Amino acid sequence: MMDQTLFRLDDRPALVVGAGSGIGRAIAQAFGSAGAIVGCVDISADGAQETAGRVAAAGGKAVGLVCDVTSQDAIDKAVAAFVAGPGAPRVLVNGAAAQDPTGTIVDLAPDAWQAVLDVNLTGPYLMSRAVLPHMIAAGGGSIIHIASQMGRVGAAGRPAYCATKGALIQLAKVMAADHAIDNVRVNTLSPGAVETDRLTYRFGTMEEARRVAAPLHLLQRLGQPDEVAAAAIFLASDASSFMTGADLLVDGGYAAI
Repeated sequence: MMDQTLFRLDDRPALVVGAGSGIGRAIAQAFGSAGAIVGCVDISADGAQETAGRVAAAGGKAVGLVCDVTSQDAIDKAVAAFVAGPGAPRVLVNGAAAQDPTGTIVDLAPDAWQAVLDVNLTGPYLMSRAVLPHMIAAGGGSIIHIASQMGRVGAAGRPAYCATKGALIQLAKVMAADHAIDNVRVNTLSPGAVETDRLTYRFGTMEEARRVAAPLHLLQRLGQPDEVAAAAIFLASDASSFMTGADLLVDGGYAAI
């Protein structure tokens, strides 16, 4: 019989970046339920505090932290505040993502391209760089970059998004190779289309998102944030102790064919 305590995160300090809504919020809440002390990081102060409040209301431990992941100074302050409180992060989830405009590279202005790269790719680099020394000193841990099935397959009109998500998958492999000696595991978690505000931004309504995007998945439906959060618990916990440098697809079969 499997030891269910493998999936616990009891008293582990865990930073979840992009925790103010959507998948990040679901991950933060799941981590809280699994016993972690959660740092709910978001550019929105209200979003970060609301998520921390939800974790606490469910009996967990959490703090809200405001942070712009494109700013090294903001990252350093948020990480220092967390380390001074709950302690050195043993888990880091890089889940902040920019809203990318639809269009070809001819349509996409350089500043719009750069804005997506700054949040989706440089943000995880900066955050990981700030957290790693603390994580290593504490004995190691797990870093999870939230990528996408679009890191494996292309989507018309999404050049910046697809490029950054593919780059995150490669970044995790290199980080895994560099920091295995430090007892730090690094993986990516790649969701398919999940019912969050990001879909309503792109499709206008959730009903339209379901009509257009659900048939692209073998399971003929969209994902739910909690389904991605369950996978994040696996990657963060000792249940995945022999897993590093991997990309875990939770995409309803989107990339299978």
